[in-house]
Amino acid sequence: MKLSEERLEEFHENGFLVIPDLFSADEVAELRRAMQRAFEQDDPANVREKKSGVVRTAMGLHLRDEVFARLIRHPRLVEPAKQLRGEELYAQQVKINVKAAFEGEQWQWHQDFATHHQDDGVPEPLALNLHIFLDDVTEFNGPLYFFRGSHKFGSVATWHDTVSTSFALWVVEEEKVKEIAETCPLVAATGRAGTALIFGDCLVHGSPPNMSPWNRSIFSLILNPVENAYTKDDRKDHFHHRDLTPVQALADDCLLQPAS
Repeated sequence: MKLSEERLEEFHENGFLVIPDLFSADEVAELRRAMQRAFEQDDPANVREKKSGVVRTAMGLHLRDEVFARLIRHPRLVEPAKQLRGEELYAQQVKINVKAAFEGEQWQWHQDFATHHQDDGVPEPLALNLHIFLDDVTEFNGPLYFFRGSHKFGSVATWHDTVSTSFALWVVEEEKVKEIAETCPLVAATGRAGTALIFGDCLVHGSPPNMSPWNRSIFSLILNPVENAYTKDDRKDHFHHRDLTPVQALADDCLLQPAS
């Protein structure tokens, strides 16, 4: 799948793209089955909520299940990523972020680059986040909020929040968020299960708690140019993978093929 020139211009202007119905109901069902298998594992790569203990983030998924090993090579993700960031991209992080019904906690205002740079030594904000909604995402169940166009501010001041949630995060200072909000509209990324979302490393985003009775699960693949790879390896591999082998696209029907 290739992005049109109009969609490429939209990405560069807004900092993100929402692509409705990129994955079919059958494909989403296959991904949800693999997600449940991952959640049932007693694995340190399953990060749990601070209060409830339910899974908040399940990481390293392509090393744990063949379905996700195929998904990170899916042409509907890989080909747009190569258009935006070049041919040589490695899988930096592979996870599902969950907002469990009634219990899913917030993600603070942040830019992904702050963590990639501070914790992993990634030199430049070139990593690309490719999401797939595994549930219907509405304004009620903890959608991602974006400051549209905030990537144009570049890398901004952050501080390391290790107490608000179970996942330590480099977050944007409140005064900077206020400044950004003066010129960048706040939008919610919503859509049916199967919707895709693409955004860059400097887009300021976060998400509220989920107090609704509906789960919100989103798959996330971060691809990064090999020439922009990590220079620190202090964190465990499931936070930032060390295999710099460039991803190569599989067939378009790879998710629905029988297991090997």
